[in-house]
Amino acid sequence: MSLAEPEAAPGAGSAARRPRIVAVANQKGGVGKTTTAINLATAFAAVGRRVLVIDLDPQANATAGLGIDDDGAATSYELLLGEAALADAALASAIAGLRVVPATPDLAGAELELAARARREFLLADAVRGHAGAFDDVLIDCPPSLNLLTINALTAADRALVPLQCEFYALAGLAQLIDTIERVQQGLNPRLELQGVVLTMYDRRNNLCEQVAGDVRRHFGSKVYDTVIPRNVRVSEAPSHGLPVMIYDRRCAGAQAYSKLAAEMLRRAAAAR
Repeated sequence: MSLAEPEAAPGAGSAARRPRIVAVANQKGGVGKTTTAINLATAFAAVGRRVLVIDLDPQANATAGLGIDDDGAATSYELLLGEAALADAALASAIAGLRVVPATPDLAGAELELAARARREFLLADAVRGHAGAFDDVLIDCPPSLNLLTINALTAADRALVPLQCEFYALAGLAQLIDTIERVQQGLNPRLELQGVVLTMYDRRNNLCEQVAGDVRRHFGSKVYDTVIPRNVRVSEAPSHGLPVMIYDRRCAGAQAYSKLAAEMLRRAAAAR
């Protein structure tokens, strides 16, 4: 299967000492969260990194978007409940080097089950930390809410990546998400940090897009990635084919933007070592 490879980046093919665990989070739906998770995972795998996507969203869009359809397999639901080990739940995808822990609609009711459990915020961390050494990158696709599933993802992660649609309401909700990240950092996971903000569905012809982008960059500075993801019809079409856009149409503007974003992330990670 042919992939669009990200630009060369320092250390892109080298194995990390331990995986980078990144929660891709935004409580607002429709901002490109899942699209960002699966296309970054594809881009990382294209340069030889070993990647795991954990779908923690009951809508299971990352599962479908990576072409996973395996009824009866262990899912993130069983992983959280301690009924399946990470090695058993991580299914091979059609993309070399990329495995997926699929989601199930059962996750929608998991909040009630998890609420009564001891260390309820640490269930995913207990299942992933120390068990993901086979991977260089673990990307957790969070649900579009700040519920216990998202708290589990942030508690398990080293970093939070925030896709942000360039519109007013998306910007208005960002403060709440940042507050949640800081609360998790202070009370549950001191090593959690904001990895960065990715501007998505960007349209240079729209003055509001430019205004939102400027406001975010002024507030978060270098935490905002230089690469922006444009509004692109091929990005919207790809999930209906069970494919990341980087495979569905690797030459389109959206695929090229995700390729550049992956390269920028790898360069920043290498520079931070």
